[in-house]
Amino acid sequence: MTYPTGEQYEIGSGDHRAVITEVGATLRTYRVSGRDVVRGFDEHEVIHGGLGQQLLPWPNRIRDGRYPYEGVTQQLALTEPDRNNAIHGLVRHVPWTLVELGADRVVQRVRVFPQPGWPGTVEATIGHSVSEAGLLVEVSVTNIGDVPVPFGYAAHPYLTVGESTVDEVSVTLPAARYLEVDDRLLPIELRPVAGTDYDLRAGDPLGDVNLDTAFTDLAGEGGTWSVRLELGDRWAELWAEAKFGWLQVYTGADRRDLSIAVEPMTCGPDAFNPGVTHDDVIVLRSGDSFAGRWGIRGA
Repeated sequence: MTYPTGEQYEIGSGDHRAVITEVGATLRTYRVSGRDVVRGFDEHEVIHGGLGQQLLPWPNRIRDGRYPYEGVTQQLALTEPDRNNAIHGLVRHVPWTLVELGADRVVQRVRVFPQPGWPGTVEATIGHSVSEAGLLVEVSVTNIGDVPVPFGYAAHPYLTVGESTVDEVSVTLPAARYLEVDDRLLPIELRPVAGTDYDLRAGDPLGDVNLDTAFTDLAGEGGTWSVRLELGDRWAELWAEAKFGWLQVYTGADRRDLSIAVEPMTCGPDAFNPGVTHDDVIVLRSGDSFAGRWGIRGA
């Protein structure tokens, strides 16, 4: 049988089980002791809502799909047409090549070739592995072309703690600043979270706070930061290395039972364009690589 997301790669270790798909190197499910830690989707479904997807060579949005680079104005397809933006990169809906498959680990690879709005060639390799420590995702991206390219990466998992609505979930988020955006969710200004609904450092229940919000100035220890969700005896935590300097959290104003997307990002929205998020764009020159790690744990 051919599934909408292609081959299904199931990996496991002890009580930890995950399924990663051929299309998009997507994290379709992750369970611990039979309980979902991420909100997944059925093998017969088409990917929707960004569930578990890999986002590169840019995360989030690019205004009008347009950005200047090396003296040329690049024009991407408008993949978020209702807001006139290009969103979430170029690899979400393409098949990734299987590199390695073991009992507890799968590695996949994809190449992004020059196309309208994207001038270079990069090769991305993503490994998912599970152990008693949780789910680990290892990302490596190399510019294998001849021209330098701007670059950013993110992932789009939804965490769940068995909630019936996200309002009841306690969220601890270690960010000191959030990004104020316009009605197209594009940057206006960075602001402190103190004294606002965006201050989630104390771990209070989310309540009626709606988020589709980018955060930065992420505090952590040992070179990583983490976001924790709790409800009763259930918890889920996403961690990332400090090189992921941004985080997007999404509750969905009209989809409040969909769990909470917690997205580690190397740069903020519209980072390819001049503005408040631009300084965190990574420039990959020919032969340059980016490598990073993030993961999920829970019970």
